[in-house]
Amino acid sequence: MQKLCIYSFRHKRGGKKVIKLCYMEVPYRRTRDGVSEIFRRELGLSHSRSFTRRFSASEVVVKQIDLYGELIGHEGCVNAVEFNSTGDLLVSGSDDTDVIFWDWATKSRKFSLFSGHSGEIFQTRIMPFTDDRRIVTSSADGQVRLVQVLDNGQVDTARLGKHQGPVHSLAVDPGSPHIIYSCGDDGFVQHFDVRSWSATKLFCCSSLTENSKRPPNSIKLNAIVINPRNPNYFAVGGSDVFARVYDIRKCRSDAPVNTFCPRHLIKSKNVEITGLAYSNTSELLVSYSDELIYLFQKNMGMEPYPFSLSPQDLQKLEEPQVYLGHRNAIKGKGVSFFGPNDEYVLSGSDCGNIFIWKKRGGKLLRLMFGDRQFVCQLEPHPHMPIFATGGIEKSVKLWVPMASEAPPLPDNVEKIMESNRQGREEHSDVALTPEVIMLFLLQKRQTLAYRDRYTVESDEDEGEA
Repeated sequence: MQKLCIYSFRHKRGGKKVIKLCYMEVPYRRTRDGVSEIFRRELGLSHSRSFTRRFSASEVVVKQIDLYGELIGHEGCVNAVEFNSTGDLLVSGSDDTDVIFWDWATKSRKFSLFSGHSGEIFQTRIMPFTDDRRIVTSSADGQVRLVQVLDNGQVDTARLGKHQGPVHSLAVDPGSPHIIYSCGDDGFVQHFDVRSWSATKLFCCSSLTENSKRPPNSIKLNAIVINPRNPNYFAVGGSDVFARVYDIRKCRSDAPVNTFCPRHLIKSKNVEITGLAYSNTSELLVSYSDELIYLFQKNMGMEPYPFSLSPQDLQKLEEPQVYLGHRNAIKGKGVSFFGPNDEYVLSGSDCGNIFIWKKRGGKLLRLMFGDRQFVCQLEPHPHMPIFATGGIEKSVKLWVPMASEAPPLPDNVEKIMESNRQGREEHSDVALTPEVIMLFLLQKRQTLAYRDRYTVESDEDEGEA
């Protein structure tokens, strides 16, 4: 079979560095999915682009992911990691308030700079179509700042705007080098245009109350993500159980166009959303503090005001896919899709491990030691089956398919998952009730439905190839 390897070179024209994957022949082993794709490629039944996409998505590649190396340079916890659009550069932010640019393939630091923040950096975002010269950062000090690398090599930093409290999350308009959104503890969603250095408060996110006579309170916001399939829509999540979706063309007031929440959490008071992610097909992934991770399809929404739904209408809603085993209580965890077509789900955990599940069906594929205490953030590479992580340790860790054998789950996986489950139940008002257990058992039925749909999509893709 073939083994995934990394190599880099500089293009003859312009000297631009290019990172590529190659597949080296190694002794044949029967593997799931990967070997069949190699055979299809050798027989000329799969085009090169289709082969690369399918092989990168195979379970054998995911099971061969191992620690490639560490990027050493920060003096504090690493809270933010992001690859650029071409995937040859990685940017990280830390409690030390520095931003570092890395050549991750050679594990070397290109340069570092002081962000201008007075508190720990929570997020870094590279602005698209700027040749990686504009980076926006957010911090515990409430500031949203712009870092610009000038033509002469000098670095300029300035404040774009400010929240009344920590700014946990940023979202960049994927089609513009100028537009960015932020959200923070003050409950506000702000819009920035770097051309005019203007900041606009779009709305303050308010709690959704069952009692219409009770005035709503603002909620702190932990996450904001833009739908890549339709950038007119974005989702936010924070200190209640509802993920809210807004239309940017209509959001001058706090009026979501849809809300998402597992039925059993609707009346929970001590659970909040710490991470959100959109797939390329508009699925919404939601990670809850001291609870679980859920995947919502577009038809699973509860409309703008979920408390207006009758119990009968709620029961008709399809339950989301659930992902079990991790723990998310300390320093809210992010969550991410992984794979060329978002075939997998990634999350860190308070137990220090990285969890990788199959998106369809929720099967746990990998559990890897990622940090001495906990893993906070995970960032997939834009083109290759590679990801970077940040946590309580002062380094960025890189994870690449490189193991000669596909290791099984560790022997103590059940013990780890049980410990995480007990920790969740001891600190949450939501236990794994019979309804939640039934939800998990129903995943087999959903898996079969997904499998049928995926088979049809695969046949159509092959016909187009």
